[in-house]
Amino acid sequence: MQAATSIAFRPGDHIVYPAHGVGRVMGVEKQAVAGISLDVFVISFEQDKMTLRVPTAKAKASGMRPLASSEVVTQAIKTLQGRARIKRTMWSRRAQEYEAKINSGDLVQIAEVVRDLHRATDQPEQSYSERQLYEGALDRMARELAAVEKIDRDAAVQKLTASLALKKPRGAVAEVVEAAEVEADPAEAAA
Repeated sequence: MQAATSIAFRPGDHIVYPAHGVGRVMGVEKQAVAGISLDVFVISFEQDKMTLRVPTAKAKASGMRPLASSEVVTQAIKTLQGRARIKRTMWSRRAQEYEAKINSGDLVQIAEVVRDLHRATDQPEQSYSERQLYEGALDRMARELAAVEKIDRDAAVQKLTASLALKKPRGAVAEVVEAAEVEADPAEAAA
């Protein structure tokens, strides 16, 4: 029964786990938890020096997925080149929404965060928290792009940075979205 509800990943496959980004399946192990024997994927996140064990039957429910397709990567890069959309809400609320998008594991939503928080050289400095979110989103996106295109992370960052430089001209101000016009809550979309 467990095998019927699991996702087929093989040792060596790269995967994306929403809260941690790109990892590599090292294998499947049997593990006893509370007296119950479970098959678990053993996933290594080398960049974080972390190993995660996910029950095979819960892999799909946890949001674990294969790397993005080339179509999704293309869509994410197009998203980077679009206009920044900044909602007129308090920074703490926007920061929570950005964090939810980053942890969704959805490459296009992560691209939206990178696009919205990117600052060109002629724009004002970012606050510390904006910079942390931006760098986290850019890193998450670069790791997946690197794994998909089989390039190193630095080359992926350069490619993303070049795409950001092609952003549509928007004058000095980003497109501002009224709070009442807020898109569906990312937490609701994930449910």
